[in-house]
Amino acid sequence: MASKLATTKRRIARVRTKLKKVSKGRPRLSVFRSAKHISAQIIDDANGVTIASASSIEKDLRGKKASGIECAALIGKLVAERATKAGIGDVVFDRGGYNYHGRVKSLADAAREHGLKF
Repeated sequence: MASKLATTKRRIARVRTKLKKVSKGRPRLSVFRSAKHISAQIIDDANGVTIASASSIEKDLRGKKASGIECAALIGKLVAERATKAGIGDVVFDRGGYNYHGRVKSLADAAREHGLKF
């Protein structure tokens, strides 16, 4: 019987393999979700560098009393603004093995509203 960690890693690899086929050189918007926090970063896989990032544990957002979905929307807005400032408009969305639901969906919708295309 496979462990939970092994199945999670296999699911993440399956999502990322599909993304590499359709990316066509675009950077990847990667999402990490924990029980309390959420973070997103735009990664250029060709050069192996992070272009822009935002997280709910940043000093600016730490004191805000927002629910999980509202906080995820703030993170999506922040990462989209930082990406446009860096000159990035088109990305590939990497949900990281998480279901496209709740906080992950809220982050993606907010990023789309603020200028990112994926």
